[in-house]
Amino acid sequence: MKAASLLSWLTTTLAAGVSALTIGEINGNRFLSPYNGQDASNVTGIVTAKGPDGLWVRSVRKGCDRHVSDAIYIYGSALAKNASINSGDVIVVSGKVSEYRSNKDYLYLTQITSPKVAAILEHGKQVAPKVIGKDTYSPPTEQYTSLDEGDVFAFPNNKSLVSAANPVLAPEEYGLDFWESLSGQLVTVKSPRAIGKPNKYGDTWVVGDWKTSGENGRGGLTTTPTDSNPEGIVIGSPLDGSKNPSDTKLGDTLEDITGVVYQAFGFYRILPLTKVVVVASQEPVLPSSTSLTSDGVCSGLTVGSYNIENFSPVDTAHVEAVAQHIVNYLKTPDLVFLQEVQDDNGAVDDGTVSSDLTLSTLAAAIEKASGGFAYNFTYVAPVNKNDGGAPGGNIRTAYLFRRDVLALRDPNPAGSTVANEVLPGGALKYNPGLIDPTNEAFTNSRKPLTAVWQTLDGNNTFYTVNVHWGSKGGSSSIHGDARPPVNGGVEDRIAQAEVTADFIAAILTEDPEAHIITSGDFNEYPFVKPITDFESRSQMEDLDAVAGIDVLERYSYLYDMNTQELDHMFESPANPPRCLEVSPALAKTKPQFEHIHVNTWVAYDDMVSDHDPSVAKMNLCSGRCHS
Repeated sequence: MKAASLLSWLTTTLAAGVSALTIGEINGNRFLSPYNGQDASNVTGIVTAKGPDGLWVRSVRKGCDRHVSDAIYIYGSALAKNASINSGDVIVVSGKVSEYRSNKDYLYLTQITSPKVAAILEHGKQVAPKVIGKDTYSPPTEQYTSLDEGDVFAFPNNKSLVSAANPVLAPEEYGLDFWESLSGQLVTVKSPRAIGKPNKYGDTWVVGDWKTSGENGRGGLTTTPTDSNPEGIVIGSPLDGSKNPSDTKLGDTLEDITGVVYQAFGFYRILPLTKVVVVASQEPVLPSSTSLTSDGVCSGLTVGSYNIENFSPVDTAHVEAVAQHIVNYLKTPDLVFLQEVQDDNGAVDDGTVSSDLTLSTLAAAIEKASGGFAYNFTYVAPVNKNDGGAPGGNIRTAYLFRRDVLALRDPNPAGSTVANEVLPGGALKYNPGLIDPTNEAFTNSRKPLTAVWQTLDGNNTFYTVNVHWGSKGGSSSIHGDARPPVNGGVEDRIAQAEVTADFIAAILTEDPEAHIITSGDFNEYPFVKPITDFESRSQMEDLDAVAGIDVLERYSYLYDMNTQELDHMFESPANPPRCLEVSPALAKTKPQFEHIHVNTWVAYDDMVSDHDPSVAKMNLCSGRCHS
């Protein structure tokens, strides 16, 4: 139909009293449509894309208000299967304006349902996609929504709901507002870069050639205080039925991506017209081994920490891979904090709780891979089915220690329900022992494992606390309705932080010069309440800060669009910098610390664990503040 005919038809329908809304009017300038639940007649738009369950249309006359989308999703599988309707067609449709979400925790998608096509007015109409950052605002780089009040990680969570407040969109300031203002639009991402790994559906987080914040050396975006990188967008399933690659890696460069902006499964996303194509990957594929190697004496010992993800002797390939990491990348540290060590038959749920076979199998694999470095191990078995993790696996924390360098001081292991105690002078009643294992803070979670060590090159003593705090299960999407987003299990971790910190503080009260190392999987970012509470209450010092690690390189985990740090190492304040004030000559004793990105950098199938390990080198001599 020619333009004159289109004008004549519209004039006739309007004269007959038929109500017509523009797509921009339907969307409005908020998250929820002002016409939600109402019928809309004679909505006219150009089909920009078709999917298996509907199609996307954009107004014939392109809107000029960047705060309001002039495109919308029309839901209807029959319409999607109608071969007579194709991209480039100008259609007139009627239906009901609807707000849809598949889960109460998600944001709503504005759409038109129960559609009926009144006319196809034109074919072959070209629609140029909006180039993000050029034809739109540049995506905001720090804040998600005004409802977060400046801190997406603030506690308490869920103080408000987007669906209840329905704020006016400010796409130049807030990430959720930005993507909502483009809902339904055909867009292009220029020069995209992968900032995450694909999930099992091939969904991959990317940024384009727009401004970003938090960029680390590998091309990922690191979570920092008040910034969880709203400029990232997930690329979902291709509309042509092709499959996105499953082996995309952090920092990969991709071909330009064109698709439609959509909301599903808790996130804004772009559904591409066709599959993601990888152009190049970062080099080297794997990081270098740690530069920190043991001197073999107390003034220069190495300490590693590694969540080895549901480790059991049943999976021989996993055993070998973890051993290779400890030998080749961690360089056989003198002491290794381990998390997620399963019982002797793995996830078989038969009441087994011992990990002797699990840990001896790992020690043997390390000895073989290293050509002779022999490790002993220690742990306290949990009560069956009491510490969470994979059913039947009975995960726990444990220590490996070089038998030629370290030994437990006066071994006296506690039972799984017995709380360790700090005795006068700072000694521990049990070695090893658990911190308050019956405390409700640790219900269905790992209990911190304490130990006291002595070096074999002299009468040097230090303490360790190995933690694996409660998981983030139950968290809501960072793109979700609740603001700030729900940080699953945070109340438990706050309580666990208090109990752990109080035990450490008790040691330091009895022995102010005690050298204490606390490490493990804290399941929390360094600037969020459980960790900040732990630091202030225990007075422990974060080795990332002590060693001067660049803030953007402090990561051990990759989740959605963010490289993030869940694994930490802390030491008691008796070490430098306080000691440097006593003896500047001891500057060489300042701890060194490194994260080894053997898992965050590689493709999903090449990961040995979902966490990166870390290594520290420090002075573990008694009286280390004296020259």
